[in-house]
Amino acid sequence: MSIAHRVILVEALFAKLDIEIVLFQERSTLGCVAGCGKCCTNPEIDASPLEFLPWAFHLFLNGEAENVLFALKTSSKSSCYIYNPLSLVDKNKGNCSDYPYRGLICRLFGFGANKDKYGQYRMATCKIIKDNQKEAFEKTTIAINNGLVIPVFTDYYMNLSQIDFKLGNLILPINQALVFAIEEVLQYYVYRPMPNGYDNCA
Repeated sequence: MSIAHRVILVEALFAKLDIEIVLFQERSTLGCVAGCGKCCTNPEIDASPLEFLPWAFHLFLNGEAENVLFALKTSSKSSCYIYNPLSLVDKNKGNCSDYPYRGLICRLFGFGANKDKYGQYRMATCKIIKDNQKEAFEKTTIAINNGLVIPVFTDYYMNLSQIDFKLGNLILPINQALVFAIEEVLQYYVYRPMPNGYDNCA
């Protein structure tokens, strides 16, 4: 399957998830604090290269893939390379510098759930939401086990792996996943013609 086709399938999966998250947020009233990027500063975030394939393809089409790859490989940054803190003083405030191309883990965290060993849904969200929106969080915890639809991590990662089993099941530290995604795109087009309309993108 071509890179472009895989990107289309991943983006379609993301579009479905985005709709689910909007509906879940409306019904639960839970939401991120404006300007908060604390979860993005976690140096232990893991991701698959496949969820960042649309990002890597976007860089490639805009002639930025090789420069970003070099920057990633020479960076000592342990938190997500794409995250843009607003200041060096408070790195917990900031935003994603390529928000439309953020990965599956970025979309799910805060508004997705896993099942525990008792078969109960448990939201995967941050302490800030749990503490600052305590009443809504507690009500939502009950509601998701009584019919409130919430995106489920395992379901989405299973759907992702069906697009590309190898890239979807390879779980790496997030910056390594970014490197792998860019290299996958660059290697694919070494001996292949450029995508239609992008003859000078590399």
